[in-house]
Amino acid sequence: QVQLVESGGGLVQPGGSLRLSCAASGSIFSINVMGWYRQAPGKQRELAAAITGGLSTNYADSVKGRFTISRDNAKNTVYLQMNSLKPEDTAVYYCNVAGVSGIDMNEFDAWGQGTQVTVSS
Repeated sequence: QVQLVESGGGLVQPGGSLRLSCAASGSIFSINVMGWYRQAPGKQRELAAAITGGLSTNYADSVKGRFTISRDNAKNTVYLQMNSLKPEDTAVYYCNVAGVSGIDMNEFDAWGQGTQVTVSS
């Protein structure tokens, strides 16, 4: 079983920065895609950013140029650096990790518990 622990959310003023972290643990053989999704009140969950094992990245148009996703494979950790934050970035941010289990070599798709990011003056 794979567990994800997120950290780094909070309250920040418009124009400010936050860095989210998500560490995966458990029986992991390999990790492929790591990503951050977000869900604002009354809206559907959407992809904010994702990074593959080959370090290819994908960003939502709304965050391009402001957010940067990165990963530390030695620590099974993914980061999301968020700069120039706007009130519309307010949402619960969820970490998502897809890979192969070290127990049965089956694929897994794990989600974090979510961390609140609030951008407000």
